[in-house]
Amino acid sequence: MNFFLVQAQEDSVAAVDTLTKSYAPDWQASEGFEQAGPLIQAAASNDLIFIVLGVSLIIWFVLLFFIIRVDKKVGRLENELQQSKKTVQHET
Repeated sequence: MNFFLVQAQEDSVAAVDTLTKSYAPDWQASEGFEQAGPLIQAAASNDLIFIVLGVSLIIWFVLLFFIIRVDKKVGRLENELQQSKKTVQHET
């Protein structure tokens, strides 16, 4: 039973070693980006902050558009409700 505990501990140490190797500065998977499309090249560049900024701006504009649209619909419903109350009061 002690053998299995020692074996599991050795496996976890090996996993840590592979993580340190995968983040080495000479990462070989970066080769071939010259043939990739412009979106992949932009994402692989060092200027990732501009991509994050662009995505966040798109999200903010969509939320702003949705809020304005809902506000207009609520305003129309309020106007219809006020007009229906006026017509009910005039009929009585």
